[in-house]
Parts: sequence; C-alpha cells; structure tokens
Amino acid sequence: MAGPTTAERGARQQESSGPPRVRRFRPPRLRTIIILAVALVLVAGGTLWVLYGSNWTRLEDVSVSGTRVLTPAQVREAADVPVGDPLVSVDTEAVEARLRRELPRIDEVVAERSWPHGIGLKVTERTPVLIVQKGGKFVEVDDEGVRFATVSKAPKGVPELELEPARSGSAAASLRRFDDDRLVREAVRVAGRLPDRVARDARVVKVRSYDDISLELSGGRTVSWGSGEQGVQKARALTALMKATPDARHFDVSVPTAPASSGS
Repeated sequence: MAGPTTAERGARQQESSGPPRVRRFRPPRLRTIIILAVALVLVAGGTLWVLYGSNWTRLEDVSVSGTRVLTPAQVREAADVPVGDPLVSVDTEAVEARLRRELPRIDEVVAERSWPHGIGLKVTERTPVLIVQKGGKFVEVDDEGVRFATVSKAPKGVPELELEPARSGSAAASLRRFDDDRLVREAVRVAGRLPDRVARDARVVKVRSYDDISLELSGGRTVSWGSGEQGVQKARALTALMKATPDARHFDVSVPTAPASSGS
C-alpha cells in the first residue's frame, strides 16, 4: 500500500502545528520596579550632590580675555562672580548684564562655564571713532554714537568732533529738525566711511548742520563732505580726487558726482 503523498504530509503538518503562538506581555514585577526607582533616586541624588554639595564643581577661577584698555582685574571686580559657590548656580546672564552696566566700555561680553571650576569672560570693547573735548578731558564715541568713556588723554589716530551748529538761516532750520545727538550720529557715520588714507590723516570732524559736515586733515587740508548720505560714493570720489590733485588744499565731495578741489 502506498504511503501519503508529499501534499498530504504538508497538510497534516499544517493542521498539527495550529496557529502561531503569541508571546504575552508580562508587566515587570513589583520588585523590579522598586529596584529601578531606588537606582534613579540614587543617581539623581548623587548628581545633585556633585553639582551643589561637593567641592568638585565649585567656582575657583574667573578668566578674562579680549581686553585692550580695561584690565582683567577691572573686569573681574565689576563682574562680581561668587567664587566658592557651586558652578552650576552662577547666573551667567546676570554677570553679563552687570558688566555692561558697570563698564560702558564693554560692547559685548559672553560668560561661559568652564567645568569643573571656572568661568570665562570673553570681552569685546568699544572702539572710539571720534572724541569730544569736554572740560580738559576727552569723551570717546563709538561707531554707534555711544559716548562710553571719558579719558584724560586723547587716543591716537581718533579725530576730534567739533559740534558747532549754526543758529541762523537754513542751517538753523536743519538744527530744529536734527538735535545734537542726531548730528553726532551723522558725524560718526561720516567718520566710518572715510578711506583709510584719509582716516589716518583726519584731525577734526566739524558739524554745523545735517548737510554741512567737513573734515580737517593734517597739513592744513580740508574736505567738504556735506551730509552723511552717499558715504561710499563720497569716499570713492575723495580717493580719486586726492590722487588726481595731490597738491590741493581743499576737496569738495558734497556732491560726489561733481567733486572739486582747489588751492595748492
């Protein structure tokens, strides 16, 4: 008698094997949950102790970088960082705000933690583009028109601002529209557009009105600049004019499309 065929054997195996088994999810036992919870509490407690209670991460050193006129000691004193406190508890934003408030010469500052014991203060100082003489001293003005420091000696290579607003005629009408602060910002705007060669020789930036700004250069030379508008074009015109007429004593670029020079 013949045995079962291959198809019959496959059918029998399929019937005997039945549907696939499904593994049931077994919730963790209470003991496992308790062990995990205790472990988490111990890790969290240990971390908090390391950060706040131990001496391993307490602030010991405050480093300062980027100073030019200010000294690191001045910055550290103004920062008033609580040495000895847990490093994690130091409010770096408050330190930055305090430095900007106490030291107006600082333009930007970044306070960063340096684990495990340090705070780094990266300082960017304001750079004067003009000075204003006042009571025998000099007030430094940066490229945003901010008067940030008073010094007894004028810094080298920084032109002096002479604010002499006219009180009559059209210049007086201009003054009614633009107060002294606006005129100072216009002077700063002009100083920031000067070609390098001219900036090195600039001694005075004189402002009589919004549209009447002039420069006094070394060697008795003068430049009529006009307003602070079209500064790039005026700088190019002045550079070309000084190259074409090197012996001239006066240059006029108030209308940059029609520059002129005179004197020798």
